[in-house]
Amino acid sequence: MSEEEVKKVEAGGEAAAATATPPPELASLGPAKDVTEEKAVIPPVLEEKVDDSKTLAIVEKVADPPTEKSPGGSINRDAVLARVETEKRLSLIRAWEDSEKVKAENKAIKTVSAIASWENSKKAAIEAELKKIEEALEKKKAEYVEKMKNKIALIHREAEEKRAIAEAKRGEEILKAEETAAKYRATGLAPKKLLGCF
Repeated sequence: MSEEEVKKVEAGGEAAAATATPPPELASLGPAKDVTEEKAVIPPVLEEKVDDSKTLAIVEKVADPPTEKSPGGSINRDAVLARVETEKRLSLIRAWEDSEKVKAENKAIKTVSAIASWENSKKAAIEAELKKIEEALEKKKAEYVEKMKNKIALIHREAEEKRAIAEAKRGEEILKAEETAAKYRATGLAPKKLLGCF
């Protein structure tokens, strides 16, 4: 504040103090008559407690912030209005930008969520198909194992039959050789074919 305004405030503060309601300390003394009469009635101790600087402080708080007044006041006012308009526009732009960012963020979250849901459903379908294929393969494997076991059993049975035939043939050949040897012994003739290398 300039010095002139301080003087005006002090003068106005004294006039306001004269017309204003008395402080609670003075209100208990009775109705206010006149400032000069009150000063005469009030003991000097109370007068020391009353401080004019408090009145100044109250006036300073209530008063609007000082504005520079120059001969081109309308130009200054236009500049202030332009600045306010610019701040308002910038504020709206910031709000719009924040709104768009939130929309984009929400859209991205929704898209990512949809992708995750799609991925999970596809994975579940593939895993179900894989399980189905594994079950089919297990079933085929069991069938093939059964077939192979049957083939092995068949081969074993055929081998047993062939062994039995070979054993029977061997028995027959031994018996035949024994009979032929007995015949040669009885006749005293030597066999025409000799087995082995002499």
